[in-house]
Amino acid sequence: MQSILRFLKEWVPSIAFAVILALVINTYVAQAVTVPTGSMLPTIQLKDELVVEKMKALTDFKFGDIVVFWPPLADNKDRYVKRLIGLPGDTIEIKDGALYRNGQKVDEPYVKTPMAYTFKKVTVPEGEYFFLGDNRNDSYDSHLWPTPFVPEKNLIGKAVFRLFPFSHIGKIE
Repeated sequence: MQSILRFLKEWVPSIAFAVILALVINTYVAQAVTVPTGSMLPTIQLKDELVVEKMKALTDFKFGDIVVFWPPLADNKDRYVKRLIGLPGDTIEIKDGALYRNGQKVDEPYVKTPMAYTFKKVTVPEGEYFFLGDNRNDSYDSHLWPTPFVPEKNLIGKAVFRLFPFSHIGKIE
């Protein structure tokens, strides 16, 4: 009985602190996520494990970032992983198999197959973002959603590091 009490007195506070610290980090700093689809091929593979930096207030989201977010879809319970294509105020258009951002054709070396669709010119509203998967012809993203824009409050964070598979561990670009 004495040893149980000593164990509880010595270890429970440390274990409780570790659990609380892990919860705080997971909620506010960084989180591991598993990629659920092939919409980001070839950049990110199905079932890759990514670290998402969640300190949004300190994050400068920019064109080309890979972001994890909640899509603007009714009854959706899944997080999405897509490439940030349009920032607030940008005009986005897809024609002739290419992306046009603010009237300029965008070079996207991470897209291996030209887009087989068009998307009329839109302007991204203030406080919202436009996302596409790298596997453009097989990605359920902004070009197909009833509302193509993701509100800033729906952003979870930027994917910054691949944990798994170990053969591809490293920074995501």
